This record gives sequence, structure tokens and C-alpha cells, in this order.
Amino acid sequence: MLNQEVYDKVVAAFAAKFGGKPAKVAYAPGRIEVLGNHTDYNEGYVFSAAIDKGTFFAASPADDGKITLVALNMDETYEVELSAVAPVKSGMTWASYVLGTFNWLFDGNPAAAGKGFKAVFGGNIPLGAGLSSSASLDVATALALGAVYGIEKDKTALAKLCQKAENTWAGCPCGLLDQASSIYGKAGALVKSDFRYCKFENVSMGEGIAFMMVKSNAKHALVDGAYASRRQACEDAAKYFAGVLKKGGVTHLRDVTMAEWVLYRGGLSETTAKRAVHPIGEDERVIQGAALLEKGDLKGFGALMYDSHESSRNWFENSCEELDAIVDAAKAIPEVYGARLSGGGFGGSCCLLVDPAAADKIAAQITKEYKAKFGDEPVCSVIQPSDGAHLV
Repeated sequence: MLNQEVYDKVVAAFAAKFGGKPAKVAYAPGRIEVLGNHTDYNEGYVFSAAIDKGTFFAASPADDGKITLVALNMDETYEVELSAVAPVKSGMTWASYVLGTFNWLFDGNPAAAGKGFKAVFGGNIPLGAGLSSSASLDVATALALGAVYGIEKDKTALAKLCQKAENTWAGCPCGLLDQASSIYGKAGALVKSDFRYCKFENVSMGEGIAFMMVKSNAKHALVDGAYASRRQACEDAAKYFAGVLKKGGVTHLRDVTMAEWVLYRGGLSETTAKRAVHPIGEDERVIQGAALLEKGDLKGFGALMYDSHESSRNWFENSCEELDAIVDAAKAIPEVYGARLSGGGFGGSCCLLVDPAAADKIAAQITKEYKAKFGDEPVCSVIQPSDGAHLV
């Protein structure tokens, strides 16, 4: 089993805390974003992958109306009566992810569960690396508790439920990418997401390839305001194109081609035009990338990742000096086929497409150059695209 050691620790902790084995155990992986950046709210396309690290959630029904949660990694325990389930605003805020998911499993009426539950969860996703540890927890919770209470939902419904928990209970305005990637992941394959129709499919990566996540130490400065301004610029641009394009049916930047942007960009402010071209180009890169993967052209796919980062650097301006330095260092290493920032940007991590046999060499070279420039070291982790969430 993948991550057997983590599973063993979670099950042992459950037995130590509650006595006996858990009734159900679920596993959900984290995710990496590989291509397609800031396209989800533009109803576009994304390539992502479930990773080989994740969260195990072990649970059993309680004999009363009490909920007991043990966060193994943080060595914390949270208890609440079923009748008092609510978002946790301070202290052990991690409980909001679990309780919010539980709440929406029962359509906003957790008391309908009748009885509480006891649970232990733990995982091995590096925090702060942009690998979606929170979505991993949501999905593992939903799968385990759904099994405990006999609630069945299809994969997309489950992803939306977990997204709703993060949006409404944890206060995180995430899209659907993280949860869908965790659920629809497949070993050796990417998840191609279409956010207009909420369709998800797997595209094989082939043999002898891996990703490397390189976590910078860049501080996330003004992320909320920067994110909001870029999203607003995309919405403004979509409205403009809806008015000038003759084809009709334009509601989001997904409906605009690069050729149309070139022809009509003059009617936009310089900043709005720059912001708009990024998701337009990203959608086209994901579509091109799918065709290249069908041919087994990994270097061609990697070139699109480099193009994606240049678009982030020059047009969307959601990169930063540290992320640019990582990508620039990667370009000089033959065993790195592509590299780009991963996730929202403004800090965080870069995702590299690499030959896993050269992982140590790649990590050493990037670390050397990063340290020479910034005085500290990034964290490099090799990641294999892996199977999605499931009951153990």
C-alpha cells in the first residue's frame, strides 16, 4: 500500500485512543497543478495530478451524540456535541475542514446524523508547499464518514461538497481543482479538468517521468488583493470581448482565442489586456499539451510549461523573484523538461517535469543556485502521479 507507514500510525493511534480498529479508513492524496493557471474561474482547462503523498482518515460511529477528532500530526484533540457543530474560528481551526465536510454530507443539518463519530487523521503532505493538504483532508473525511453513515455520492458531487466545506466553513475561496484532482487521480496519469462542464479525464504520462516540487521561501505578500484584482480584470475582459466578438455566446475568457485577443486587445487597458491573455493562452496550452502527450512528446509538453511560466512572469504578473530563479535554474539542466510556478503564484512552489533518475542532481543544482542568490535553501520533493482517493 502507498504510504503504509502513515496508515499504520493512524490506525495505531485510533486503537490507542478509542480501543479497537476503526470501522472505516479512507485515503486521499494531495495534488500538483501542472498546466493551466488561473483558468478555473474563467471556465477553462487545467492539467493536474494526484500525488504520492496524502491523508488517512480513520473513523467509527460513536455511541452518543459526541464528535471526537484527533489530528495526529498536530497532536491535538477536538471534541464537540453533535448539537453544537459549528465552524471553529480560533484555536484548532483545522477542525472546520472536518466538521464542514460532515455538515454538508448531511445537507447542512449535521444533527440528522443521529449519532456522532470518533476519528483520527494524519498524513505526510508537506505543509505550505502548495500541494493541497486541506483538500486531501476534506476528501478523506467525506469518503470515510460517507461510508460510516451509509451516504453515497458520485465523484463530482463529492468534490463539490468538499469545495463547499472549504468555502463556507474554513473560509477558503478555493475552486474545484484541488478536490477534483485528489478524487480523479490515476497512477502515471494527469487529470484534465474542464471547469465549464465539470468533466474530468485521465491522460497518461508514459513511463520514466516524474515531477519535482520545489518550494520557495518567498513570503506571500498582498496575495488576497492581487488575486482579486486579477480575477476582476479577467471578468472585465470577458465582458468586453462579449461585446466586440461577432460569434456570440462569450461569457468567460475560455470563449476567446489568442487570435481574437490580438485583434481586439486595443479596446482594453494595457493592464487588463495583459491579465486576459494569460488564461486565454493557458487554455490553448492545455489543449496542445493533451495532443503532445498522446504522441508521447514529453519535451514538447515541458516546453509548454516553460511558456506558461513566462506568461505568469510577463503578463499575469503572479510570479516573484524566487519562483523565476527556480525556473531559470531548471532551464539549464538537461534532465528537466519543463518548469513553472504551481498554484496561485506570488510565492509558493514551482512544478518541474523531470527524469527521476537525475533527481538528486537536479535538486543539488537548483539548491546551489537558489542559496547563492537568496541565502537559504528551497525544499525539493520528487512526486509521482498517483491514484486518487479511495477507501482502504
